[in-house]
Amino acid sequence: MAEQSASEKTDDATSSGAVLRPGRAADPIPASPQSALNAAQRTEALQTMEGFEPADEAAEAGQAASAGQSSGDESSPQTNGDIEQALADSKQRKLRLMLRQCDRVLLMDFELLAMSDWPDNYQMAAARRSRDLWVFSALVAASIFLSGLTGFIPAWIAGGGFGAFVIILLLGVPFIRHIYTAKPSYLDLVVKRQRLLKDARKHIEHLEGKEGLIWQCARMVEYNPVLRHTRFSDLLRLSEQRGLARSLTRREYVRLYLIYLLEAEKAYSRVQQAFFEGNQAAIDNGWQSVAAVPVERT
Repeated sequence: MAEQSASEKTDDATSSGAVLRPGRAADPIPASPQSALNAAQRTEALQTMEGFEPADEAAEAGQAASAGQSSGDESSPQTNGDIEQALADSKQRKLRLMLRQCDRVLLMDFELLAMSDWPDNYQMAAARRSRDLWVFSALVAASIFLSGLTGFIPAWIAGGGFGAFVIILLLGVPFIRHIYTAKPSYLDLVVKRQRLLKDARKHIEHLEGKEGLIWQCARMVEYNPVLRHTRFSDLLRLSEQRGLARSLTRREYVRLYLIYLLEAEKAYSRVQQAFFEGNQAAIDNGWQSVAAVPVERT
C-alpha cells in the first residue's frame, strides 16, 4: 500500500510538469504573480503574462531621457549666459558704488597736507637759543640800570645800562628785527606751525565731509592690501565717528592721514580701471543693462 501511494504521488508530480529537486518536492510554477513564492518566480510570471513589455517601456524611457538631455544641453548655454550677466551686473554695481563714495580722494592737496614748510627741530632750537640770549641780555641791562638807582654803581654806567635795555627791547620788535636779520624768531616759528596745522585740519575736514572719507575708502582694500594695515585703525575709527579732523593735533597724525590718502588714490585708480574693463566687456557681450550709460550734459 505504501509503495503504491508513493508511486501515485510521483506520477502526479511528473504529470504537473514540476522539476524534481533532491530532498524535497518541486515548487510549481505559479500561474499568477500574486501566488509566486520568491522574486525570481514573480519576474518570470510577469514576463510570461505581459509578453516582455518592460523591455519596451525601458526603451521608451531611454528615448525620453535622451530627448530631455538634448533639450537641457540646448538650454544650458542660455542659462550660463544669464548667470554671467548677473555676476557682471553685481560687480559693476559694486565698483560704481566704490567710485562714487571715494571720489573725494581726488580733491586731495598734497602740498597742504605734506606741510613741506614745517619748521624742523633744528630751526626751533636755534630760534629758542636766540630768544633766551635776548631775554638774558635784557635782564642784565635792566639789572645794571636798577643798580645805578640804588647808588651801588656810578650813574653813567646805570645810564648806559638803561640805554642798552631800551635797544635790546627794540630789537625784539618784529618790524625792527626784520631790518637787520632775516631769521624768524621762535614766536614766528611757533605761529607758523600752528597755521600750517590749522590749514591742514581744515582741508581734512573738507575732504571728510559729513559721511567720512577714509572709512568708506576701506572698501577698496581688495585692490590695495596696504589699506588693511593696523596703523590706520585709529584713523578709520575716528573717520567713522565723524571726529577725525579735530583729533589730528600733531603733524605726524596728518602725515599718516596723507599716507592713507595716497594709498587710497592708488586703489581708486585700480577700481576705475576694473570698472572701465567691465563696462567694455559688457558692451562687447551686448549686455545693455550692465553697461554704464553716459550722463547727458545740459
